[in-house]
Amino acid sequence: MSCKVINLELGMPTVAVARSRLSQELVSARAARLSAVKIIHGYGSSGRGGAIKRDVQVFLAEKKRAGVIREFVPGEDFSPFYPAARHAVDLCPDLARDKDYSRQNGGVTIVVF
Repeated sequence: MSCKVINLELGMPTVAVARSRLSQELVSARAARLSAVKIIHGYGSSGRGGAIKRDVQVFLAEKKRAGVIREFVPGEDFSPFYPAARHAVDLCPDLARDKDYSRQNGGVTIVVF
């Protein structure tokens, strides 16, 4: 798949550092004309979802409303059973071959430009 992977877990950053890194990486991916990126944010050690995951999803919802991204799909919804995932695959068919497709991986999020 020609999808860039953005690993926000590297170095165990704070939420603010992870958000800054994500913002920079999304700008870079758009400039490179990538169709999609996969964000690895982890699920959080509490087992209920971590602060970075929650912040990433809030940030991406803002970017979608602003028209910066076309779609984002939390990993737990990244399967043909969810409309957002089907829309993402329609926009970028390579996503259907991603190893996390249909695996309910709550530690990743897919973004489509």
